[in-house]
Amino acid sequence: MKKQDENKFVNLEWKVLKFDQLTLDQLYNLLQLRSQIFVVEQDCVYLDMDGKDRKALHVLGFKGNKICAYARLFDKGEYFDACSIGRVIVAEDERRYAYGHNLMSESIKAIKEYYGEDIIKISAQKYLKKFYEAHGFIQKGEGYLEDGIPHIEMYKAL
Repeated sequence: MKKQDENKFVNLEWKVLKFDQLTLDQLYNLLQLRSQIFVVEQDCVYLDMDGKDRKALHVLGFKGNKICAYARLFDKGEYFDACSIGRVIVAEDERRYAYGHNLMSESIKAIKEYYGEDIIKISAQKYLKKFYEAHGFIQKGEGYLEDGIPHIEMYKAL
């Protein structure tokens, strides 16, 4: 890390919240961040607000009031046939601090704590395969396109 960046690194404050526990500001900010990354940055026109947020647990990493990292979690049967982690994102200006690895650790911990299941399934963007492998995920099957972006199915046993 560059010397000037050292002053900006902060251990994030992590919260795991149900949909009805999110404040309006938190909800607005997380939806704005998801749109910034998945729609604008990735140039992918799709409906991010898919009606599933009410069933999810939301993992948020805060630096002050700013959401720097986010993922949503689902119990077995709510999205896939196993628990799942999705919408995994880190704000573009925060990526150099490896918050994505912290986010995955917090998400895996929350799956164990809230759902008590032993398998996690994700639909991962293919270019992030090594990132997810670093957290114990293994690819199953062939790749596929989701919203025009190459994805792979990956699993992790807890």
